[in-house]
Amino acid sequence: MQFRAAVLHEVGKPLAIEEVELAAFKPSDVLVRLHASGLCHTDLEVMQGSLRYPLPIVLGHEGAGVVERVGSDVTTLRPGQHVICSWNPNCGHCFYCDGDQPILCEPFTRHQPAGHLLDGSSRLTVGGAKLHHYSMICSHAEYCVVPEAGAVAVPSEVPFDRACLIGCGVMTGVGAVMRVAKVGVGQSVAVLGCGAVGLNVLQGARLAGAEPIIAVDVEPAKLALARAFGAQETLDAGQGDVAARVKGLTRGRGADHVFEAAGIRHTLQTGFDAVRPGGQLVLLGKTDVEEKVALRWGSVMGEKRIVRSSYGGARPRQDFPLLARLYLEGRLKLDELITRRLRLAEINDGFAAMTQGKLVRAVLQLAQ
Repeated sequence: MQFRAAVLHEVGKPLAIEEVELAAFKPSDVLVRLHASGLCHTDLEVMQGSLRYPLPIVLGHEGAGVVERVGSDVTTLRPGQHVICSWNPNCGHCFYCDGDQPILCEPFTRHQPAGHLLDGSSRLTVGGAKLHHYSMICSHAEYCVVPEAGAVAVPSEVPFDRACLIGCGVMTGVGAVMRVAKVGVGQSVAVLGCGAVGLNVLQGARLAGAEPIIAVDVEPAKLALARAFGAQETLDAGQGDVAARVKGLTRGRGADHVFEAAGIRHTLQTGFDAVRPGGQLVLLGKTDVEEKVALRWGSVMGEKRIVRSSYGGARPRQDFPLLARLYLEGRLKLDELITRRLRLAEINDGFAAMTQGKLVRAVLQLAQ
């Protein structure tokens, strides 16, 4: 079986739209005909070389579509179902899965950096050569093959271009509030950085009943959007001491929960300064994996905690349907996240716009 995909052959070069081959299909596999895929900043990091993966590779990890085919061992899915792909499928029986930490699944963390599926192999070729899967999905393509745990059925009423966003940015942000930080009603939240993930932290805080919800960014347009997603207070990070202003909005204590979603080294210190004693700083933003960060020692005193959130602590089979229902009930914003819709052939234009800071989320429309 052949289909079109955007292939990265060389770091720093544009993606090439090519015919790729599904060279194998195993009993545990699910073939998804993709209808939509988001462009995520993590994909761009691979293209630029700050995240290193074997090449050639098909990027994309925010996909939604229809199940086309299932392997003989698959029991939870059937052809025709609408699904959202999960970029962190888990085996269900390793040390971490048994210990209720499936996000750290050992087969996933072993094989994902090698561009393989959970069994340690690829299913794709291009020009007769092995083609790697990005994060066990590779959704910048007309089809993807994923493990059974890598696709979750959701109501067909959710449009594909909105559904795909649940698979990464929405889950990462809302999950960081609900599953990782466990924000309670009336607790204060500050969000540093109002890109796609930060906006979803804000709406997660709104759903949790947090108060006040404080958004921090340097761009007025992002701060205006932040209010639509749940921010009750907005602070321009370029206009004075952010931590002092957060304390001014939280009875002088600092926020119960600060979420760093900017991925800038100095905001780590800002975040710790803005957290109250006994509060927690949740890290979502990313910088270069080799970059070193430093903290002023005095700022970590007072039983402050720091935690790195990965994928919002996702339990996709529970969380994706829940988020889909919240959208259908009008309680979760997805439409407002989409800045631009593109065809597969326009994918490089989408990433160019991303580097210029012009997007919240661009979505590929893959099934015409």
